[in-house]
Amino acid sequence: MRELIFEVVEDEADGGFTARALGAGIFTEAETLDELRANVREAVACHFDDAERPGVVRLHFVRDEVLTI
Repeated sequence: MRELIFEVVEDEADGGFTARALGAGIFTEAETLDELRANVREAVACHFDDAERPGVVRLHFVRDEVLTI
């Protein structure tokens, strides 16, 4: 695997972030973006052996916007 993508969602009600890897069973959460980045790096390192570890990890931020009419 050369690249791994995490879908990142911000919890607007309680604050913090969750990140779920697409195509791999990895999930993590954090209160800040810096903490989330560190948690993603740690989770990827724990999930993959050195030879299998992806070279690139992308964080894809998902944002919902609600409009009232």
